[in-house]
Amino acid sequence: MSYPADYKPLTILIAADTYPPNVNGAAQFGYRLAKGMTGRGHDVHVLAPRDSNGRSFTEPGGDWTVHRLRSHSVPTHDYWRICYPWEIKRDISLLFDQVQPDVVHIQCHYMVGEYTLYEAVKRGIRVVATNHFMPENLNPFLPFPGWLKRVIAKNSWKDMGKVMGKAAAVTTPTPLAAKAMHDHAFLTEVLPVSNGIDSSAYELQPGESIEPHDHPTVLFVGRLAEEKHIDVLIDAVARTPEHLQVHLEIVGGGEVKPALQAQAARLGISDRVTFRGLVDDDELRKSYIRASLFCQPGTAELQSLVTLEAMSASTPVLLADAMALPHLVSDGENGFLFAPGDSADLGRRITEILEMSREDQQKMGAASRALVGKHDIDVTLATFEGLYYGTLPAGDLPGGSAVAEDTGLDAVRLQ
Repeated sequence: MSYPADYKPLTILIAADTYPPNVNGAAQFGYRLAKGMTGRGHDVHVLAPRDSNGRSFTEPGGDWTVHRLRSHSVPTHDYWRICYPWEIKRDISLLFDQVQPDVVHIQCHYMVGEYTLYEAVKRGIRVVATNHFMPENLNPFLPFPGWLKRVIAKNSWKDMGKVMGKAAAVTTPTPLAAKAMHDHAFLTEVLPVSNGIDSSAYELQPGESIEPHDHPTVLFVGRLAEEKHIDVLIDAVARTPEHLQVHLEIVGGGEVKPALQAQAARLGISDRVTFRGLVDDDELRKSYIRASLFCQPGTAELQSLVTLEAMSASTPVLLADAMALPHLVSDGENGFLFAPGDSADLGRRITEILEMSREDQQKMGAASRALVGKHDIDVTLATFEGLYYGTLPAGDLPGGSAVAEDTGLDAVRLQ
């Protein structure tokens, strides 16, 4: 690609507290960001926890360089790992000496992001900070009473403000998340920048044929965790009319899987609920295309990349009316919102869509595909590139894209 006269390709250090092989939205964004910036001609380095015990090391090979930090498992989570400051601070400093980054992009205010930011600030290196988490997302993994969890969340918001307030630019995927950061972390300038998606990757290709399921099928993709409320979806499927024979396909793994399997058996629908576990990208794409509709019942989504992927595959969507999910639904056009936690309401909406004519279902799917266009990954990458160079003034965010969605909020400065 070409650069402005005085600009050369950058050395970018992306610091992520979760990264593949972890399967979650933040990890996927970090990977796509690294891939996209490499494709735009930059020298990209990723710093993330290693996924097993051992010393810090650099992974061999790859189109960009991934550095792994010493980390430790968490007993309440099946893959999340944490880094102790006294074990990683020296390694981070040595990495800066080796890589000499022009810009640092942290993906979280926890250990890896925090101490990478501190090192960058100390050296006078430009920092961009992106938040993918709500502190309350940690609640299911904290073995503490509710009052203590609230104290921890309040302190985590405070820490977010302290850490990210030192960055040259702060972003988060949606205006709603930006408002939450303003209200709770007291960050006055937060840019809503969509995580972005290559929507063409989920379309049927010319000459390609993928047959739908034999039965109408609702699809869920994501971590099987408490805050995803998949139990509500299973209850809803059990409430649909018998003649429809609605099936449910669940892609992903997580700590509540045994409880969900027991729930399906108790409701007598085990034969209609398939737990796929983790699947590769090709199988996931086929699942999106085959599904009759996609459902995201979670109530703590900052954007929901899996919903964008489903929409890219021209699939109608049913989303909980919570957090950022309403931004992805034009009610009645590409799907519906339903009351969070209300399996009866969700069951009615599933039935409503599946009792539509095939033509009307296809119109809903086409509307999904049209709506996802404003989340194009190239717009996201160009926006972050401008923030890295410092050439994208806060007020100049592309107003016609998901970077600055029209929600009645100032896209940059929240008063």
